[in-house]
Amino acid sequence: MNQQTLTNVHISLVVPIYNEVESLPHLIEAIAQIMLPQNLNYEIICIDDGSTDGSTELLKKIAQSRHDLKAIILRRNYGQTAAMAAGFQHSQGQIIISLDADLQNDPADIPLLLAKIDEGYDLVSGWRKNRQDNTLTRLIPSKIANWLIGQVTEVKLHDYGCSLKAYRSEVLADLNLYGELHRFIPALAFIEGAKIAEIPINHHARRFGQSKYGLGRTFRVLMDLLTIWFMKKFLTRPMHVFGSAGLFLIVGGFVLGTYLSFLKLFLGQSIGDRPLLLLVVILILTGVQLFSFGLLGELLMRTYHESQGRPIYRVREFVTGNVKND
Repeated sequence: MNQQTLTNVHISLVVPIYNEVESLPHLIEAIAQIMLPQNLNYEIICIDDGSTDGSTELLKKIAQSRHDLKAIILRRNYGQTAAMAAGFQHSQGQIIISLDADLQNDPADIPLLLAKIDEGYDLVSGWRKNRQDNTLTRLIPSKIANWLIGQVTEVKLHDYGCSLKAYRSEVLADLNLYGELHRFIPALAFIEGAKIAEIPINHHARRFGQSKYGLGRTFRVLMDLLTIWFMKKFLTRPMHVFGSAGLFLIVGGFVLGTYLSFLKLFLGQSIGDRPLLLLVVILILTGVQLFSFGLLGELLMRTYHESQGRPIYRVREFVTGNVKND
């Protein structure tokens, strides 16, 4: 790591917390033991996401005695995405690092993430290469999900679910997190043009409590994946998907309608009791609706970008020549 480069950089460590009263003091102390000897300017931001096991009271107590800890107490349990978004929003660092509070992420890996960020990457994701979790309920579903997400988003990572990540603050400033999109931050950042890397990290077995996640989140992951796919493909051109589908159905309906008209007008056949007539009506009506959705999508997209002053592109850097004219 280029220590000289990072000496004057402010680093924020964002830790969502939900019922981790046993792990909390160990985690904060472990982070401080890693950051202090390197003489880095840092802050720890712990977000209590509606804990009910005493984590809230303990976090308040620790925050009152530490200058490097900022506690954010949410009104209720909003979920990990909302907790991370709150931490990102209140971070002051140029580099932001997120990690879980259950001690399965190792704070000793933080310098590795910083070193990789210092190479010029915008986002560095941890890869729990030797993951210490249940094979049936965690490892196998995770491998399937990581492969599927990589195929859909074209961002090939081994471990999307790893919370230990490092970001440049300007990348997160371009992202709006909703639902349960925190696991898709690399894909969202890629849409914004971020340069992404992945490095192997340590992973420890859970020391206290039980995991808050199980197979029940699979359906939500799939729904979020469809959202990411649509945003990647059609965020700035929704008319291309809705309008094309609508036009295809309308044309198909008119072709079949022309065929039925020929049967009725020139061959004198009855078409009132034919299922094909109902299909024609459905195709045309559905096509018109999809085409209208495309127009509405275009209006919403323009409102979204123009009202916030968001450009449809991202500039990484400007390079100009310093040429003197004699």
